Order: sequence, then structure tokens, then C-alpha cells
Amino acid sequence: NISGALCISQAWPGMARTIYNDHKRFLETYLTPYPGFFFTGDGVYRTSEGYYQLTGRLDDIINISGHRLGTAEVEDVVNHHVAVAESAVIGYPHEIKGEGKMFAFLPLKRLSRGYCTAAGSGTTLAAELRELISKKIAKYAAPEYVQVTCGGWSHTTPQQPGQ
Repeated sequence: NISGALCISQAWPGMARTIYNDHKRFLETYLTPYPGFFFTGDGVYRTSEGYYQLTGRLDDIINISGHRLGTAEVEDVVNHHVAVAESAVIGYPHEIKGEGKMFAFLPLKRLSRGYCTAAGSGTTLAAELRELISKKIAKYAAPEYVQVTCGGWSHTTPQQPGQ
């Protein structure tokens, strides 16, 4: 099991060959960091069985109170919660911290509908995720705003495929 930068050793159809009016930037961004390889800008995790999982953009960083935090790092922690199918972490301007964080969950797992009742409306899940991030990363990494997406589920009757 190993993590690192995703780099490709051979050209492929449709591969970018330059940046319009800035070929030097193209070379510095994609070809110089790892000579002999095309650097995609993505992080990757390879399992001991040889499977690859993209972990996110390596240059996608949020600066919170002077701490540089990768969005993929936070998404990885959030995605380990039993109710979360997938997540996205974005930064937004914050007057004091520089940037704040916001999450969007798209969607929750089907068996997790209890988090989307009218009474709870995602607040329980948001609190659980803040606590999880505080424990796994740090307190400063816990988001101020969490958007839980419960799109289109019936809270009384389970939905069947095709309904």
C-alpha cells in the first residue's frame, strides 16, 4: 500500500501538448516535476493487490488560519463515515481565517436515510463529521458549514430501483 503522485510514462490520444500562449508554464507544471513522466496533478493510492484509487488534486489546498490542508485529506476522512457515499470539500473566503471549508455530500448511502428525517435534517451527521475530522486530522480542520444532501428520498417508504 503506497500513496503518491500519479505520473504517466507514455503519451496517449487527446493528451494536452501545451497551454495556450504559455508553453513554458506547461513544461514547468506537467513535465519538469518528474523528468521522463507526465505529471497529472492527481494523487493516487495503490493497494497491495495493485489496484489504484485517485485521491484528488495535489494542488487543491485550503489555507485555514495559516494551516495548509488538502481537500483530498479531509474527503478521505469524511468518506469513511458509514452514512457518506462520497464527498466534496471546497474553501470559501473567511474574514478571520483566510478560508473556511464547506462540504457537499452527494448522496448519502441508501441505508442512511435516518440522517435525513425532518427532525434531524442532517444536523446529527454534521456534528458526527466535525468530531471525526477533529479526531483524525485536527480541531482547526473541522468545517464551520456542512451541507448534507438527502435528495429525493421518501422518509416513509423505501425507494425501489426505477421509481
